[in-house]
Amino acid sequence: MAESKTILLCGVGGQGTILAADLLARAALAAGHEVKVSEIHGMAQRGGAVTTVVRFGEEVHTMVADAGAVDCLVSFETTEALRNISYMREGGYLLVADETIKPLPVACGRASMPHDARGKLARAGAVLIPARDLAVQAGNAKCENVAILGALEPKLGFGVELWKRVVEGRVPPKTIEANCKAFELGFEFASSHAL
Repeated sequence: MAESKTILLCGVGGQGTILAADLLARAALAAGHEVKVSEIHGMAQRGGAVTTVVRFGEEVHTMVADAGAVDCLVSFETTEALRNISYMREGGYLLVADETIKPLPVACGRASMPHDARGKLARAGAVLIPARDLAVQAGNAKCENVAILGALEPKLGFGVELWKRVVEGRVPPKTIEANCKAFELGFEFASSHAL
């Protein structure tokens, strides 16, 4: 029996973390896996932290992800990657959008940003992806979440065409073309960088 795979997606409200998790869950289902999803919203609409766990495999008994148990951490922002890095298992995969968003406490001067976030992530083996640039190139900056999923696909092996069908069936019709293009660009980025 194949082991289940646990993916933790994290970001801040407005980045499309929940949509990305939904697309990932739908793609895993379409690929024939059993899937369980868990979400934590922290003032998501106001820029708070959003964390979602997607677990899939032949048999999935729980969606709980303990510290040190996540196979892949996908972060839409560098600070959230650092905040959640303890969930990764040794040898896990860390995919991070090369973007930093100042949370409200930092913007108000009540807290400071972590020092050398990119360096810390690089030392942890993170793959930094220019997700926003890829989304803009695809025609819609809001598609960066789907660009990141494209970069994740080589680690999953569901198939680009399966993903396109899932995206087409889930996103608003007027954004289908940009989302599919963003996925392709993310996939090409990962493929060309042998991720």
